[in-house]
This record gives sequence, C-alpha cells and structure tokens, in this order.
Amino acid sequence: MARYTGPIAKQSRRERTVLHANLKSARAMEKRPYPPGEHGRGRMKESEYLLQLREKQKARRIYGVLERQFRNYYKDAVRREGQTGENLMISLERRLDNVVFRGGLARTRREARQLVNHKHFRVNGKTVNIPSYQVRAGDVITLRDRSRNIVPVIGALELKGSREMPGWVTLDDAKREITVVSLPERSQIDVPVTEQLIVELYSK
Repeated sequence: MARYTGPIAKQSRRERTVLHANLKSARAMEKRPYPPGEHGRGRMKESEYLLQLREKQKARRIYGVLERQFRNYYKDAVRREGQTGENLMISLERRLDNVVFRGGLARTRREARQLVNHKHFRVNGKTVNIPSYQVRAGDVITLRDRSRNIVPVIGALELKGSREMPGWVTLDDAKREITVVSLPERSQIDVPVTEQLIVELYSK
C-alpha cells in the first residue's frame, strides 16, 4: 500500500505549521520556521493558486492521504448534499485511523494508521485493517485482547489528559473502547485548514 515515508518535519516546514502531533515537528518549526530547500528562506510570490494548492497539500498531509485518494474524497463530497468543503472534511475525519487517534488510542495519525494496518482493532466485533474505513454513528471500535497493553496504546493513554477529545467520540479506558457517538460536525474539527480554498482549487 502506497504511503508517504519521508521526513514528517519537512512537511510541517513546507506548510509553515505543525501538521503532526509530535515533538519533532514542533522543534523543527521552532528551529527553522521556513520551507525546506536551498530557496526556503527566499521570498515567494504567493499567488491565489499557490494558496489554494498549499491548503490542499496541508489537508492531505495532516490526514496522511495520497493525491488520488484525496481527489476521490472530493468527488464524493461534491455528490453529497450540503457544502462540499464541509463534506470533504467530515469524510476525512471519519477515517478509522483518524478516529483511533481522536479517541486517544494512538499518539499520532501515522501511528494509528500502522496499528490499524496490523489488525489491532475491531469495528463492531469485526477486524478491520483498512485505515480509510469510514466509521458511522454508533460504531464501537475496540482493541484485540492481546493488543490492549502494547506500548503505543499505553503511551497514548498517558497523554489523554493533555489532549482534547472531540464531542463526537468517547473513550472507555478500562475496556480500551472508542464509541462513535455521532458523525462529526465542521465546528468539531480543529484542523488548521480552510476547505473553501480546496474547493476553489478543484473547481477550476
């Protein structure tokens, strides 16, 4: 399965914001708050197209989605009722790897993706190893019995107090169980993305 395997700190520097919930990206931004490359410190003309492109790249990198898959999310968002930008963000937020991260059983989305790939999670009692699986309201996500006390999960639970959990998911620490109470609303998605710029980019 294709995925980005390069330096994640460079992604944050390119988008000039911390994209991933880890200290390495934050420190890289503090040390070198400019884009990577030999021309990173130079002045760049910020055209309308560039702003739209950077916003799309930012959303892709936050959720760990490749270009073709991201475009498919957009096409699906156009077909559904409601605002295209909101539909897009809600679909990205409903990914299983994101829900595992949001629910507090992984420290980062990248870690959550790996845990899902390795079949550590069940959705409504059935093992699911597809990170892009779209959860629905009422779904219950649990860890396999032998995965309940693995290092990434213990580490994530230790960080629970320092992270704000969105209102559309709940976590039962003892059972290692995430419940999707409802589908997310745009106001509950705290990612630094202006989705209207993405819609404008794809509408050209």
